[in-house]
Amino acid sequence: MTKFDVLTVGNAIVDIISRCDDSFLIDNAITKGAMNLIDAERAELLYSLMGPALEASGGSAGNTAAGIANFGGPAAYFGKVAEDQLGEIFQHDIRAQGVHFETQPRGTFPPTARSMIFVTEDGERSMNTYLGACVELGPEDVEPEVVAQSKVTYFEGYLWDPPRAKDAIRDCARIAHENGREVSMTLSDSFCVGRYRDEFLDLMRSGTVDIVFANKQEALSLYETEDFDLALTRIAQDCKIAAVTMSEEGAMIVRGTERVKVDAYPVFDVVDTTGAGDLFASGFLFGYTQGRSLEDSGKLGCLAAAAVIQQIGPRPMSSLKALAEKHGLL
Repeated sequence: MTKFDVLTVGNAIVDIISRCDDSFLIDNAITKGAMNLIDAERAELLYSLMGPALEASGGSAGNTAAGIANFGGPAAYFGKVAEDQLGEIFQHDIRAQGVHFETQPRGTFPPTARSMIFVTEDGERSMNTYLGACVELGPEDVEPEVVAQSKVTYFEGYLWDPPRAKDAIRDCARIAHENGREVSMTLSDSFCVGRYRDEFLDLMRSGTVDIVFANKQEALSLYETEDFDLALTRIAQDCKIAAVTMSEEGAMIVRGTERVKVDAYPVFDVVDTTGAGDLFASGFLFGYTQGRSLEDSGKLGCLAAAAVIQQIGPRPMSSLKALAEKHGLL
């Protein structure tokens, strides 16, 4: 018996979201569309330069867990916050979504992670993340019974930045596989892939990871090619299942020699692309753990991604379950 459909493991981050124009990014040396790791001093500087901002709990895997719970699937989360105001916000928000979250907070320093996200007029988000307490996530935070009772354990590639998290992930993968469960990861960011390409490939080829999520640019970066068809062929050889998103072109799901193309859902107004990949993963994993086909799982992912980019913030503000029912997917 399983208690959870999906356990997600990630950096527990509170997003601070503000709008800006492209010149602001240029003037402040912010790489557009990327996740830029910053230190505490730069975090304070960027915060002082921000216009009016919205605070919303985020973190890639946290968003995915919230999405799964919003679909109606039981979800759990491991992630580290501090005993401070942002930590309390994060704990409240993820539990309010119905997600199991019992990771113990760590003191008051370093503080809870925060990401200053600047959203330009085209809806693109440029993230500037101070990891803070995130780097303290370690093997002692693994709840073995939760891993053993989760159909899929999913983690974000961003976790390869803080070193102790790697040990926690490997412990989770071992426990999951010992209990006949599966392990999934998202490549997170093409810059993240550039930093850890060899390690990510080893996780896949060694069987530590069964299911991989990526967007088109991350898949191309992983195999250092401009040939998308070749990247799809290679990733299908290296893992059990890969789900590769292609923005407005939808997604491609590959399993062995099988390829399933899923169309994107119409988007009438791109407000904020933060969380698009995270919510695609939530929809796909919800469908997959419910025994749905790769095509139906991909449709649920595309639907969730389309919903979240038409709002501010990375977590759904309306019922994904109701939306999926409206589209005949549930």
